[in-house]
Amino acid sequence: MAPRLSSWLCAVALAASVASVLAQPSAPASAAAPASAAAPRYTFSWPLDAQHLKPRGGTTRGAPITLEREPSPAWRALQANGLSALERDRRAILAMAGTYRVTFDFLEIAAYGGADKVIAPYQSWATEKVYVDQDRPGFISLVHILEMRMLDKDGAVGEPMVTKHWRQDWTYQPTQIVEYKGRDRWQRRALADAERRGSWLQAVYQVDESPRYASIGRWQHSASLSSWLSADTWRPLPRREWSVRDDYHVLLGTNRHTIGPTGWLQEENNLKAVLDERRQLDASKPYVGREYGVARYERIRDTDFAAADRYYSRTRAFWDRVRDTWGGAFAQQGTITLRGPVDKLGLFVPLFERASEIEARPEGAKSADERDNDSMIRAVLADMGALR
Repeated sequence: MAPRLSSWLCAVALAASVASVLAQPSAPASAAAPASAAAPRYTFSWPLDAQHLKPRGGTTRGAPITLEREPSPAWRALQANGLSALERDRRAILAMAGTYRVTFDFLEIAAYGGADKVIAPYQSWATEKVYVDQDRPGFISLVHILEMRMLDKDGAVGEPMVTKHWRQDWTYQPTQIVEYKGRDRWQRRALADAERRGSWLQAVYQVDESPRYASIGRWQHSASLSSWLSADTWRPLPRREWSVRDDYHVLLGTNRHTIGPTGWLQEENNLKAVLDERRQLDASKPYVGREYGVARYERIRDTDFAAADRYYSRTRAFWDRVRDTWGGAFAQQGTITLRGPVDKLGLFVPLFERASEIEARPEGAKSADERDNDSMIRAVLADMGALR
């Protein structure tokens, strides 16, 4: 069993921002760079002063992994002849499941309005398993669970650290969407027939099943790749941003998922937008910069994810109840304004504590009364401002 971390460390350090403890992607021993190599870890950027603009994220290294070089069975299934357009879309989404090394790269490529300094690039990594949580006609839900093994100063591999990361739900031809409106507000909106016809809604949820962002788009397929591109989407600031700056309020951009033979790529192109008190773009200074972001999901093999499997299977029912409580709140209220960013305020900590208790129970031990879980979940969401 994975060692117990404090709820705060587990949820924040590993899930809300893997870069708070990690940065350098590990590689198979045969591909590792020599220890003396001091080349910068970024591939394109401003002409950086490497001494003062090193990428943010720390220096901790993970255990060696082996990348899968052969096309996955899911990719081969996606390339089958004679599929309907809907079935090919479904297989592209399902192809995101599996075990991965993930590398995250974000770079502010332009600053607007006379910023006094250039923001350092952001880089981090993780190893995680993506589970097909639900698969039914017109709907697929994928849950991401981190399982990390770090190397100590002597090069020994530590015990696995496990935590829930994020969820992405995909709905075909949705009738409604819950959109981020800025300043900790989310609002449900009905979709017109022209918006929903042939489209897929991707809804992304944070570590505690609270909403993050959602958008609609359409899949396109070829023999080389399958790709889904979102509409312009508002999303709240992630920890990598609010931990270092407070001069803007929302990321406004597009999100592209591209499926390939040995993994998938998530690309972001975001404006950093300033809002006024009415949650409208500030007419005097609507934007402070633009960033590009890339998350590379590289399929790995021969890596043990037993601890992640255990956490997922034992806590799945609990997190489903949390998700359903959020869904019920939006169904009843339509608009939810939270007290503040739940990750920044740490309001989700009781949920992670309860999930850790559930995961740690001995096999066959009596579980807590479901009514007790429901009462606790509702109390936490009320403290966040989600329930009236």
